Amino acid sequence: MTEPESVEPDYDVVISGASLAGCAAAILLARRGARVALLERHSRPTAYKVLCTHSLTANATPVLAELGLLPALEKAGAVRNEGRWYTRWGWIEPSAAPGPELPYGYNVRRSTLDPLIRSRAAETPGVDVLLGHRVTGLIREAGRTVGVRASTPEGERAFRARLVVGADGKDSAVAGFAGVPVRMHENARFGRFAHFRNLPLRDGIGHTWFLVPDMAYAFPNDDGVTVVAVFPEKKRLPAFREDLEGSFLEFVRSLPDAPAIDSAERITKITGMVDHPLRTRAATAPGLALIGDAALTGDPLWGVGCGWALQSARWLAEAVAPAVTGAGGLDRALAVYARRHRRRLAGHQYLAVDFAKGRPFNPMERLVFSAAARDGALARHMHLFASRLIGPLRFLNPVVVARAAVVNLGHRGA
Repeated sequence: MTEPESVEPDYDVVISGASLAGCAAAILLARRGARVALLERHSRPTAYKVLCTHSLTANATPVLAELGLLPALEKAGAVRNEGRWYTRWGWIEPSAAPGPELPYGYNVRRSTLDPLIRSRAAETPGVDVLLGHRVTGLIREAGRTVGVRASTPEGERAFRARLVVGADGKDSAVAGFAGVPVRMHENARFGRFAHFRNLPLRDGIGHTWFLVPDMAYAFPNDDGVTVVAVFPEKKRLPAFREDLEGSFLEFVRSLPDAPAIDSAERITKITGMVDHPLRTRAATAPGLALIGDAALTGDPLWGVGCGWALQSARWLAEAVAPAVTGAGGLDRALAVYARRHRRRLAGHQYLAVDFAKGRPFNPMERLVFSAAARDGALARHMHLFASRLIGPLRFLNPVVVARAAVVNLGHRGA
């Protein structure tokens, strides 16, 4: 199927959503020669996503470097995100294990990050950032998408393009207008977040608590702010509804080696979501691509959404830039992007969907988590997986499983 040639497109690419995925894709495509319209429904350039882990896993760092954002992030006070994880077998501490410096991402509030990347997109030649533009429908011809219709401050307007990109989040309107099916996976936990000042964490690094089925984390962030999130199983929901602040604080106080929450200053409301299903959509359709949460919405307790948003934007730009600028077939390029997206993320999503059921650790997880709490090399290996720098097959390869078994047998012998 080929795109109709009867009407010259206004742009090479139209992107709906000027958050992380959309801005990154716009910048990277424009640098490769594409003319990009970046449509954002919010009218304020400082708009940002509130419900977020405010963390960029290490898989995002190469993309941030390509975007030229690392110096600006460091200047803005973004914190390199080292971490430790509590389990019933003790703390897993990759940073304490001997070895070269571990790959790192950044903890940075979206109120800092989103305006920064949006301004970078606006400064990029070839990108038109159009605020206050909400996509209201798609233009379709011969079974493929060839543009969008949008509500703008000046009224309704049509934008034709060789490629339309949905970067508009988990409830993607673009995906809905295109009829892209979505697979929904129930999440047995709910989440509550708040930001604090004067809440020091041991060694100044992030803490995550695996209290299966309950979970929690605390991340140091820019400007001396600490983000605290709890993810209880839903049977605790009535208590949180009756006394949100009391239940939240009591949950944090009960954590092993809990941070001193009572002496800290809470600077935001306690917010969150009751239902946060994991969503999976096909990443492409004729004339259309989805990136970020629009293609795949993970479980927020893993803090991987921002990293995957940036990665998927880069994968798309690398795959389709020649085609949208007139050198190559777009359908073939979209197929390349879809395969890469599926190959890199499907395994992670499969494990996340299974863990979102609120089940206890399975035997393989017990083996590896317990060994990582006892062995520095396995702790460092777990860091690579938590940072989404390796996939499930490398994480649980036979050599790792064998080492974990030896470590645990030695521990029992001792």
